[in-house]
Amino acid sequence: MEKINKDKINKEKVITISGKRKTAIAKATIRAGTGRIKINKRAINDFSFIRQLQLLEPLKLAEPFLKEKLNSFNIDVNVTGGGQEGQVEASRLAIARAILAYTKIPEIKAAYLNYDRALLVADVRRKEQRKPGDSKARAKRQKSYR
Repeated sequence: MEKINKDKINKEKVITISGKRKTAIAKATIRAGTGRIKINKRAINDFSFIRQLQLLEPLKLAEPFLKEKLNSFNIDVNVTGGGQEGQVEASRLAIARAILAYTKIPEIKAAYLNYDRALLVADVRRKEQRKPGDSKARAKRQKSYR
């Protein structure tokens, strides 16, 4: 019986990173591949043009630093909760964080922070709760004296 050397086993580098926006939570899994990007098992080309631009921003900013390595990994994003815009922003955040964790290139982090801090730092703002006896969070019931 032949002994299996653990060093010879090729472990694929897989990283899972999450991103949040409002109530949307995105989990991006990045692994070696051919440059394919899927969001909820849908190709990125199935989205509207504006949504594609938003989702591809992290890749466009990292392109000068990655050069030919840009097509060397696949990104699969699973998004739940929230609305369309929240899901796109959560996915964008998860994709940017995943690329940074996978490549470990400090220049990419600097480029992301220079362009838009929201690519790496989650926006923690939430909707304010409605107060009892009022119609909205801040709107108070009007008084009429006449």
